[in-house]
Amino acid sequence: MANVISRLSTHAGKLERFLGADEIARISSSMTQWHGTRPILVGGMPARHGVWVGRGGDFTGKIDGGGFASALDAVADRATRALRKVSRQSAARLDMAGFSSLSDLISEATTGGKKADYQFNKVGTTGVLGATNSLWRVGAQPAAGAVASNAPGGNVPTRTTTGSLGLWNPTVSGDTQHFVRADVVSTVGGNTLLMYDRIFEVNKTMSSATAETITGAPNRYQATTNTPDSADGNFIFFETQVALGATAHAWVATYTDHDGNTGTSLPSLTGNASCIANRLDHPTGQFFAPLASGDVGIKSVQSVTCSANVTGTLAVVIGHPIAFIPTPLANVFTIIDGINSAFNLTRIFDDAALGFLEVIKPSTTAAAYVGNIVTVAG
Repeated sequence: MANVISRLSTHAGKLERFLGADEIARISSSMTQWHGTRPILVGGMPARHGVWVGRGGDFTGKIDGGGFASALDAVADRATRALRKVSRQSAARLDMAGFSSLSDLISEATTGGKKADYQFNKVGTTGVLGATNSLWRVGAQPAAGAVASNAPGGNVPTRTTTGSLGLWNPTVSGDTQHFVRADVVSTVGGNTLLMYDRIFEVNKTMSSATAETITGAPNRYQATTNTPDSADGNFIFFETQVALGATAHAWVATYTDHDGNTGTSLPSLTGNASCIANRLDHPTGQFFAPLASGDVGIKSVQSVTCSANVTGTLAVVIGHPIAFIPTPLANVFTIIDGINSAFNLTRIFDDAALGFLEVIKPSTTAAAYVGNIVTVAG
């Protein structure tokens, strides 16, 4: 743990006191090989401009709480402040396009009718200590997603795809949708969810040890320039859908990188013999496959190779991160305030297929999650 804390750019002691040393260590270690230049929001932290985690597992952002209080103390405090917030006007500028001020956001959410709530209830499955599980193919709300379409085409999940949260698209031309709040409770404390946009998936033919061509590609986060639609931060993972056979294997792939260069080789990723359903077929401690040196994102995949014939069903998935959602305490709601704890409101693109990963599980115990995600367009 000492090595993790020594890398933290924000106040290490306050981070530990607020979320707990183990949870901070898990989030940090999951990002040690992260490729994107844009850090990922860590929801629920008491920081006006947010706490973010990026390359090397470094945390950035001035944390305003945690000196003496923990996440449990913050639950009651935030509930009280939330009631006051809607009655106040503020001239403070938001750093992300869409709203001219906090009062503009409140107006859009209330009188403008542009606030939306999305409920979810995901019943997870047994996992492996230190591994990552996907919640895409479990119910009950939204319903479990179907097995991905077969290679070579695959499919591009959208807001209407079974398994996604079913977001609505803004109806006013020029409006963009932003994540402003989440309220989540887990039956198992210490788990961390990653909310992400599932932008592409393809069902790999497992009875083959030769390269399989992939022709399908995402249509979100495809820009090669520094824009909100940039491929910077897109990540690839291998999601077991039906348990794999007891055969040692590894994964390689060719892909198009963030700059549009085709034929880039993914470094070999060791899979897991007898990998259980819903677990990512990665080594423990990894929720994404590391990219080639210098690459910061992945636009699409051209081919995928498994080193051995393996029974089972597996999807190759490309995602784009939205936010980490820690649940440090069992059966206690974690309040993720995307306004006060992340003033740069994270954008959610039209047709986004939002899903969740249980990143680096702290135990093998299956966890159930109940929550509400709030967005506002403007």
